[in-house]
Amino acid sequence: MASTMPVPRPTVRSFRRTLARNGVPELRRAPLRELQVNVGRLCNQACQHCHVDAGPKRTEIMIWETMAQILAWAERTRIARVDVTGGAPELNPNFRRFVDAFLALGATVTARCNLTVLLEPGQEDLATWYAARRVHLVASLPCYSRKNVDAQRGDGTFDKSIVALRRLNDAGYGRTADLSLDLVYNPGGAFLPGDQVQLEAQYKQHLQDEFSVAFSRLLTLANLPINRFAHFLERTDQYDQYLQLLEDNFNAVTVPELMCRHLLSVDWLGKVYDCDFNQMLDIPLAGRGAQHLWDIDPTRLDGERVATGEHCFGCTAGAGSSCGGALT
Repeated sequence: MASTMPVPRPTVRSFRRTLARNGVPELRRAPLRELQVNVGRLCNQACQHCHVDAGPKRTEIMIWETMAQILAWAERTRIARVDVTGGAPELNPNFRRFVDAFLALGATVTARCNLTVLLEPGQEDLATWYAARRVHLVASLPCYSRKNVDAQRGDGTFDKSIVALRRLNDAGYGRTADLSLDLVYNPGGAFLPGDQVQLEAQYKQHLQDEFSVAFSRLLTLANLPINRFAHFLERTDQYDQYLQLLEDNFNAVTVPELMCRHLLSVDWLGKVYDCDFNQMLDIPLAGRGAQHLWDIDPTRLDGERVATGEHCFGCTAGAGSSCGGALT
């Protein structure tokens, strides 16, 4: 009778050991530059590559009381840059109030937008609302091909995204220097992103020629083997192969600018992590255990060890990957 026991997964060398083998010191935090806040996992989409595992049925939503405590911390620490994400962060009923409060503190705000949320009921004015506040937008468009986008994000998503991009262009985004609209490319499978500069040129030419759409920059992000993308890799028997690809393409040059060194990630309950990926894996700050943002003194984080795992190879492979795109 054939055994029903699971086949053990080959051990992937640890990220910390790979750093040491390449002569890179243990990963430690640098001075804090940015706060990233996930205001909930509710989303109007359920994308195949989503490491947040967001979707229309998620109920994790940050409440105003938590937001108020985060804002009090931000005022106390004078944080200069804030990145608001989700899910679709705009679906949090207090999203606009939250953004306005950060702006009132003098912080620069980035919002991560999936584009199609602009077509949701009650969001008809979202493009002009963003423009009036000069919010920096980072928007998901994993390809300039309708077929590829719809395969990753659902039928009809590409056409809705083009409608949303035109609304943003009409509001000035991607066409004026002070209204930045960055698009995000994610590979459609178990491979690394191509060259960011070359892909940006292709995106700009195709979107302008075919749809008269403009944007500011393209950011290339690798898919990390977390949540929904990890499930995809498991279903297609590519998990080990993909982890090996990431490890084989480790690039020590990416390490100084890894976002976990300069950023704090906050979940919908106000708990803190070294990065958004650690948040999704529930890996708290190294050596601290679960803590809320308002219990953290950011000046005492400098030099502390960053919590790492095999998923970290996704940020250091090839040209690197972060919330701000390629690292080299």
